[in-house]
Amino acid sequence: MDFIVSHDDLRTVYKTPDPTANSIRKELRKLDGHSKAFISRSPFVLIGSSDAKGNADVTPKGDKPGFASILDDNTIAIPDRPGNNRLDTLENIIVNPAVGLLFLIPGMNETLRVNGEAKITVDAGLRERLAVDGKPPISVVVVTVKAAYMHCAKAFMRSELWKPESWPDRNSMPTLGQILHDQLSLAEPSDETDRWLDDAYRKSMW
Repeated sequence: MDFIVSHDDLRTVYKTPDPTANSIRKELRKLDGHSKAFISRSPFVLIGSSDAKGNADVTPKGDKPGFASILDDNTIAIPDRPGNNRLDTLENIIVNPAVGLLFLIPGMNETLRVNGEAKITVDAGLRERLAVDGKPPISVVVVTVKAAYMHCAKAFMRSELWKPESWPDRNSMPTLGQILHDQLSLAEPSDETDRWLDDAYRKSMW
């Protein structure tokens, strides 16, 4: 199998974008009104990061719409709620602050992409501002925006992601407990793992 390893080779396969086209001009250096409105309606964001050696990671963050707070035209605050404590994203940010964000709104095929630099804070005032039911996040990821732009709908249109009639039957797939039981060769039955997970979800969402 041959691989493309140079910019010139890549451009023999793909067209060079027109510098006057929307694909280039749409990239903003700060959040405009539309970007802010999108973030305020988004309940879900994917955060791409990498460590000092270039090992990449993508993690999901989700909460009620508007959970990611806009501090100003160039700054977004994303609360870090209780999770599995792997801290992949946070560990990466410490050594490499570059991040890529992909904000989604259910039912909307277009997405908002944001690239920037992130820092981690436990500032009491900001954590309290992002609290849910009196429970502040453990920490907050503060992203300085370097680029923001809307991404076209083709990927979501092709995948039919928001069309329930295209979704597989959930019962046809294994539960997380079953998956972990097989992957980790756990001694306890998979249904016990599922019950433990359900209990953890109920008690530690925020």
